[in-house]
Amino acid sequence: MDAVQYANYLDILKKELIPAMGCTEPIAVAYATAKAAQVLGECPESIHIRCSGNIIKNAKGAAVPNSGGMKGINAAAVLGAVGGDVSKELEVLESVTANDREKAAALLADGICTFALADTTEKIYIEAHVEKGIHSAVVVISETHTNIVRVLKDGQVLYDQLKNDGKSTEEERRELSVRGILEFADCVRMEDIRDVIGRQIRLNTAISQEGLEHPYGAQIGKTLENAWGGTVAARACARAAAGSDARMGGCSLPVVINSGSGNQGITVSMPVLVYAQEWDVPEEKLYRALVVSNLTAVHQKYYIGGLSAYCGAVCSACGVGAGITYMYGGDYSQVSAAIINTLGNVGGIICDGAKPSCAAKIASSVNAAIMAFHLSMENKSFLPGDGIVEEDVEQTIKAMGYIGRVGMRQTDQEILNVMTGWWDAGCS
Repeated sequence: MDAVQYANYLDILKKELIPAMGCTEPIAVAYATAKAAQVLGECPESIHIRCSGNIIKNAKGAAVPNSGGMKGINAAAVLGAVGGDVSKELEVLESVTANDREKAAALLADGICTFALADTTEKIYIEAHVEKGIHSAVVVISETHTNIVRVLKDGQVLYDQLKNDGKSTEEERRELSVRGILEFADCVRMEDIRDVIGRQIRLNTAISQEGLEHPYGAQIGKTLENAWGGTVAARACARAAAGSDARMGGCSLPVVINSGSGNQGITVSMPVLVYAQEWDVPEEKLYRALVVSNLTAVHQKYYIGGLSAYCGAVCSACGVGAGITYMYGGDYSQVSAAIINTLGNVGGIICDGAKPSCAAKIASSVNAAIMAFHLSMENKSFLPGDGIVEEDVEQTIKAMGYIGRVGMRQTDQEILNVMTGWWDAGCS
């Protein structure tokens, strides 16, 4: 791999694998209001949020970390404005105190916050409008969860992102390929990935253990651990699900995300860790397998887009299948087969927002990835023409991306309609 490609792949890895607290969408809302309150210079007396349908879908039912059990957009917005620390970005609520929670609860009871659907085609879009007396501030986030593109105070523009210098993250992702990912994993210097992968292992293991030890959400991880026994496949599904249980249940522990999602970050890492422990894999091989798993998920997500009706757990499960196959000694054709076998099985899972059932979708997707791994190691794969399976792994990834980004566009809208009650049930 040449130096330019190497630097590009490493840059993607470092940009994608960052720590975050709680569900990313309500945290992004909290980040926006924390920044708006900072610009305003004082705690606002009114807050209005306008955001894209996908933000509403993912933030509507999610528990807000460090909130004492509060849920949803309004809770995230008010808590961010009251006690958020902008410098911590996706960990913006880490330093929230008991006094902040008490103040936020009182302001929510007074009804100072409202939200509405923004008229935008952007998947990730948040406008935070805050006011106090005659003064106001507006912060706009677009494209990624912390990408502030516009800031106003008292109607005057303080910042407006007119252009992006250098190569965008989207352009970097476009250069990914399964073959390139495997080549990078083989040659990457350990000193270049030790910190970023090590942090993912440490943080995601901690929240997974938290989910196994305490009754978060629907307790999918705990239930699977008890019901399915102690096989390595059962543990892999349970550990991934348990991390999501805790995260969706409002646990304040941070996770290292993938493709902007904590659930995807947990999914893409925990099963690989479980298999590495079972097989007593050396640390260096584990780190390289996690590079494969993480970058495969990012590669899939590029074609689908940031938020959609397509469940991101499937993208991460493809990463899991690829990472475990690589760690076992599989070659390019076998890693490709693991990805194809996963997509050919669970490619149709929908995303209906962030909530406790995400853990169950993760368990199902990881289970499919493990099946895909075993099939691939026996050189068995779904063939071109089997449904959405194309001539090779890259074409299959693109085909699934097309379905997720274009084909499920209307599905995404209808899911939002059902979730928000904006639908006609007269279909009997």
